[in-house]
This record gives sequence, structure tokens and C-alpha cells, in this order.
Amino acid sequence: MPHSLASQIILGLVLSLSAVGVGYQLGALSLRDKRPPGLGSADQREVEEVDAEDDPEWIADGDLAAIKAGYLEPCKMVLVVRTDLKLTPGNIYTHHATLACYKALSKTNQSLVKHWENTGQAKIALKAKSEDQLLELEAIAKSLNLCARSVLDPEKGENVRSVLAIGPAPVGLVNEVTGKLRLL
Repeated sequence: MPHSLASQIILGLVLSLSAVGVGYQLGALSLRDKRPPGLGSADQREVEEVDAEDDPEWIADGDLAAIKAGYLEPCKMVLVVRTDLKLTPGNIYTHHATLACYKALSKTNQSLVKHWENTGQAKIALKAKSEDQLLELEAIAKSLNLCARSVLDPEKGENVRSVLAIGPAPVGLVNEVTGKLRLL
């Protein structure tokens, strides 16, 4: 009798673990082809991603493919918003900066993008005091091989950066760049 009870317990554990594994794989497959919506909506103004080499403030990317995340390591993207511009919530173009990083990493580091998608797609909004601070954060991020993209704000004038996105990447690495900033 004790032998059959042990067999039943083992069988139950094997079935439970198998069900968890199958559920995880199905969840990962369902997330694979989901992409953020495009920017083509009629009510959205055109916002330009800053990455042109003719821009005097442009900073070259590091090796975006070099960033790896551990199996259960959390990842996040941070969105750094300038507070000196006094932007209203409807005028903060965080979605454009998010999409710019997403597109860049989808081309160069698909495994990191998938890991970020599978671990919750965390996005954190933080405050910056000035454009100089955005540029400094972008330079530090790119020196660490992180994806960093800023966007120009069409309402504030030509060449005015309002938002910087950094990541997605492992939380610890992103915190090396933005750990001292306050939440928006």
C-alpha cells in the first residue's frame, strides 16, 4: 500500500509540473507576435525620434546585442520626462520614445525584447530637470550598451527633446543610469 501511495504522489507531481511547463510555453507563444500599436493614428502629431548623425547632440549606440537577462531576471524600460517644460499629461510623448526603443531592440536583440515581454513589460516614468540631464543620461546608457532614444517635441520647437526612453534591460543595469531619479 505505501508503494502505491508514493507512486500516486510522484505521478501527481509529474503531471502538475508538465501542466505548468505547457502553460508557460503557450503563454510565451501567444506573446511572441504581439507588437505595440503603430503611430499612424490621425489624432497624433508627428514626433521625430532623435538619431540622425547630422544632429550635433546625436550619440552613437553601443552594442545593443550585448545585453542579456538571466532566466528569471526582471527587466524594465524607463521613460525620463523633462519637468522644466511643464508638459501636460496629454503632451508627453512617452509612447513614441517607447516605440523607438522597442523597434531598435527588435532588430538587434530580439531575445531581450521577448524576455521583457514575458516578464511583464515594466515601464517606469522618471523626472529630469533639463535637456542637458537627458543628454547626459543618454550618453551614460549608450556607454553601457543600453538602448536609449529621445524624441523631439513638436509643440516646444525644433530640436527640443522632451522624453528619453532607456531599455528594456535588466533592472540593475538600468538603475545604474537612472537610480537616483525621482518618479514622475
